[in-house]
Amino acid sequence: MSIHIGAKKGEIADRILLPGDPLRAKFVAENFFENAVCYNEVRGMLGFTGTYKGVKVSVQGTGMGLPSHSIYVTELFKDYDVQKAIRIGTAGSLRKDIPLRALVLAMAASTDSGMNTHRFEGRHYAPSANWNLLKHAYEAAQKIGAETFVGGVASSDVFYDEKETWKLWAEYGVLAVEMETAELYTLAAKYNREALSILTISDSVVTGEATSAEERQLTFKQMMETALEAIIA
Repeated sequence: MSIHIGAKKGEIADRILLPGDPLRAKFVAENFFENAVCYNEVRGMLGFTGTYKGVKVSVQGTGMGLPSHSIYVTELFKDYDVQKAIRIGTAGSLRKDIPLRALVLAMAASTDSGMNTHRFEGRHYAPSANWNLLKHAYEAAQKIGAETFVGGVASSDVFYDEKETWKLWAEYGVLAVEMETAELYTLAAKYNREALSILTISDSVVTGEATSAEERQLTFKQMMETALEAIIA
């Protein structure tokens, strides 16, 4: 057991999906896993292990934002020896041509968070995805016909952006904004693990369009299937 995860050693697979919403973790376990077992309920942050196409895979909720995500990913890498981690989350599109429900594969992650500023003592680190996971995810997404974009995202500490700083990110080619990927990629680099973020566009910062809370929690199956195919490849 770790501080925030109640699993025993061996109960978590070396391959894991990381939704922010614990109910999305439950949805993945119930709809994609065989023989799913819940290994964690601490703080309501659900985690499950099962098999997908005969391969042992886990799914763990991480909460919202870089600090919460950092706690779970650190413990998964450090205490449970997880080797491959794919975030399955939502993002806001920063371009008119990236529609609702499209997939974004995050090749790299910029951030306005102070976490890496603190970690690198003012230096600017460039967190990036694992190439093999990115390649397998792109191939899987193409196979199922998902509309897919590959490029940089921005991981922000601010959800309600009153200053509209998204416009600056967009000017420099960032595809979408979310709240966790930069920390996942940084920790993967630190612990020499493989990581990727696969994001479903849940809203458009440009047009104001948005999906419902229920849809974000219970659907977005293309993202889930793409992640599972990539993580067992």
